[in-house]
Amino acid sequence: MSKRFDKEVFIESVKSNLKTLYRQTLVDATKQQVFQAVSYAVKDTIIDNWMETQKVYEEEDPKMVYYMSMEFLMGRALGNNMINLTEYKEVKEALEELGFDLNVIEDQEPDAALGNGGLGRLAACFLDSLATLGYAAYGCGIRYRYGMFKQKIENGYQIEVPDNWLKDGNPFELRRPEYAKEVKFGGYVRVEYDAATGRNRFIQEGYQSVLAVPVDLPIVGYGNNVINTLRIWDAEAINSFELDRFDKGEYEKAVEQENLARNIVEVLYPNDNHYAGKELRLKQQYFFISASVQEAVEKYMRKHDDIHKFYEKASFQLNDTHPTVAVAELMRILLDEENLEWDEAWEITTKTCAYTNHTIMAEALEKWPIELFSRLLPRVYQIVEEINRRFVAQIQQRYPGDNEKIRRMAIIYDGQVRMAYLAIVGSFSVNGVAKLHRGQSLSQAEKDGEKRRRKRFVSNGENISEKSTLHKQRAPVDKLLNLP
Repeated sequence: MSKRFDKEVFIESVKSNLKTLYRQTLVDATKQQVFQAVSYAVKDTIIDNWMETQKVYEEEDPKMVYYMSMEFLMGRALGNNMINLTEYKEVKEALEELGFDLNVIEDQEPDAALGNGGLGRLAACFLDSLATLGYAAYGCGIRYRYGMFKQKIENGYQIEVPDNWLKDGNPFELRRPEYAKEVKFGGYVRVEYDAATGRNRFIQEGYQSVLAVPVDLPIVGYGNNVINTLRIWDAEAINSFELDRFDKGEYEKAVEQENLARNIVEVLYPNDNHYAGKELRLKQQYFFISASVQEAVEKYMRKHDDIHKFYEKASFQLNDTHPTVAVAELMRILLDEENLEWDEAWEITTKTCAYTNHTIMAEALEKWPIELFSRLLPRVYQIVEEINRRFVAQIQQRYPGDNEKIRRMAIIYDGQVRMAYLAIVGSFSVNGVAKLHRGQSLSQAEKDGEKRRRKRFVSNGENISEKSTLHKQRAPVDKLLNLP
């Protein structure tokens, strides 16, 4: 339940925050320090509502949307949070009593460098809307240290410099190391026969791994006390510092694992016009997807004992092609960790994933060289290969001898893994952000004889917000909407 705004309590909270954070008074504090102190005071209100929201979700167990996106263009948090808490006017008046202009204080906050363009802004708007409408949801992304870049103009030319938006800290974030997940890259897959189950076990060995540590940001619903969560993953080395190597004078080797982890979360969309850039992009995508899917399954299993009903309580919305490795990652967890048969796992996966395409231009429909994909994600590639084999067999059965159909529809073809194709085959719903996308996608699907998939292709605005997907989630949080 939201507390009524108490001006005196708020003012004392700001003063206390300045004292404990900076050993400063109102008279001596900088504008940046006042911004931090005010943000933490606002955060106190948010925390109460945040905890109450999560309590209701725990009690009522609604279906949870996991909105997976490479970017979230959230904008500045302080002003938006005050507006959604309906406390903007009150905070403004309180600060005026202290001799501060709220607009000036707001200007001390850098834009969160978690997104860049329309893709990220759509994701941010969806999260805001979901919270305001009372739907249970998590945003899932990466905590970039420098975002894309900060623009400077020198002598009439653009100069790109790092956007160090975290240099003063982010007062609204909460680090949650208790939910950290190990994410594995490279190595090889050893197959071991399990006599007890009569099945092969697939064990990844010789890999490098990093620790994905979640950092939560509150998503405040407008005037309804609902606080959802944007969970952005930071990367840490599992063994961050090797003292023995340092003692031997191998200073760079001593922090090698830490540097490898940091590279994953340094920037949004690293330059991929070279092989190292392509590899880093794929690492980034798998990093946050693997961590998010692991947590979604674990969260479900903490309250339920039947993994076969996972899709009744979780929906993965894949915002563009970047997160579509989630299809194979969910299969990996269901097959290798939950010990399901292929058909069981595939049914769950295809009832869980939904895909939104943002452009039909070829450069945005990601394709990965088999050599890179299989080397970096060996077990995931095996699963993609099997998904493709079964899908191609269906095509051959329906259109015997028609190799052109295979060329147009196969997930793996001509030495490449075609991620958009994987998303379409593995999702219960596919849409575009404009009618043109939907029309062209459906037209191509029909040309390729995939009329059975027609129901998966929906018009703009009918993806995660459509009633058929989310209507069961609404009732549990209605009680929050009615809180005084």
